[in-house]
Amino acid sequence: MDYDLIVIGSGPGGYVAAIRASQLGLKTAIVEKESLGGICLNWGCIPTKALLKSAQVFEYLNHASEYGIKTNGGEVDFEAVIKRSRGVADGMSKGVQFLMKKNKIDVIIGTGSLKAKDTVTVKGNDGSTKDIKAKNIILATGGRSRELPNLKQDGKKVIGYRQAMVLPQQPKSMVVVGSGAIGIEFAYFYNSIGTKVTVVEYLDNIVPLEDEEVSKALLRSLKKQGVNIMTGSTVESVDTNGEGCRVNVKTANGNEVLEAEIVLSAVGISTNIEGIGLEQVGVKTDKGKVLVDDYYKTNIDGVYAIGDIVKGQALAHVASAEGIICVEKIAGQNPEPLDYNNIPGCTYCSPEVASVGYTEKAAKEAGYEIKVGKFPFSASGKASAAGAKDGFVKVIFDAKYGEFLGAHMIGYNVTEMIAEVVTARKLETTGHEIIKSVHPHPTMSEAVMEAAADAYGEVIHL
Repeated sequence: MDYDLIVIGSGPGGYVAAIRASQLGLKTAIVEKESLGGICLNWGCIPTKALLKSAQVFEYLNHASEYGIKTNGGEVDFEAVIKRSRGVADGMSKGVQFLMKKNKIDVIIGTGSLKAKDTVTVKGNDGSTKDIKAKNIILATGGRSRELPNLKQDGKKVIGYRQAMVLPQQPKSMVVVGSGAIGIEFAYFYNSIGTKVTVVEYLDNIVPLEDEEVSKALLRSLKKQGVNIMTGSTVESVDTNGEGCRVNVKTANGNEVLEAEIVLSAVGISTNIEGIGLEQVGVKTDKGKVLVDDYYKTNIDGVYAIGDIVKGQALAHVASAEGIICVEKIAGQNPEPLDYNNIPGCTYCSPEVASVGYTEKAAKEAGYEIKVGKFPFSASGKASAAGAKDGFVKVIFDAKYGEFLGAHMIGYNVTEMIAEVVTARKLETTGHEIIKSVHPHPTMSEAVMEAAADAYGEVIHL
């Protein structure tokens, strides 16, 4: 055997799995067809945050007078914003290259596919092919922008998230289809820098996986910022024959035609499971996902799968956690299975959105008797000082045992605050333990303690 482990795909699932494997003494190789770091580092999480930071800086400049600062406002150099974002992504990808060398992991550039349960065929970008063997193989091939039949992407006028990050010039108008994290982040970014943005969402609430109160608060905030939002609406067709796009939208009140330079399709992701040899080896799939057990083993001995191509949320931090659990099991350790109900979700628009665990509705549907606490940032000293009084923290506890069922936040910096709740839930912390944990003042994070106190009728600052 050439290796103890071969990982196909170097995204946050694949490269993390490879590093953990190397730490545990497994001779490891990673196969990547494009850039180390995968979609997350090159075309997803990292470069989008760089774009959003540019939008935030621009907003600060335009509102500087509210902080007692005189400026002449700002001007967006769209090309420079895109260039900065790509530079951040490239830097992170080089960081992964360094980690591969440091951990003595062989990087093989090319497209990998299963030839047998212990053999990977790598087709090089120069057309050459070679076989490599390993006792264990992890598939971590990730996902891509999902295409709807009536919303075919041409990469120019109807685009996915990749093209949205490198448009040659800023569009004057854009229709964003889908209001999950990807759609909302791009809607916020482009609206902030002056593009006229309309969001079309099939369901009745934007960010539909979030608690309803958070969804409604974000809707109000984005509308106030100038984003046009159409919920309970579907894009029936897009005509790209003219100079721009004519978007036919079906609404509760009949059809409406929107005109825009660009249509961004942000309706989720499709898994990359084609052409990786699943059929060749007999790996079972269901509805576009590879079937695995709690430790990511497929039905074929020695073949594993993690990340977007398996059950669970298609998030970078989920893929990383799965990769670590999978490798630790392969190495003979006894890791705990992942608790998919304790995975934080974040949307990095402004105000930010972050959540974990049960929504209020889901907790009730699961049969819990609940205590709900809420603390608005309008009552927070730090939020007032920062000029960021929009939003709130909402917490949900089981009335019987005090179990921390979930938390839902919208506001400034809440994506940095949600980890407290994830850790608290992992440690089976109760509401009263949160109340009695002294939080620093003044901070945004005090709102977690205050919201918990509100749930139990002990809140001080409301």
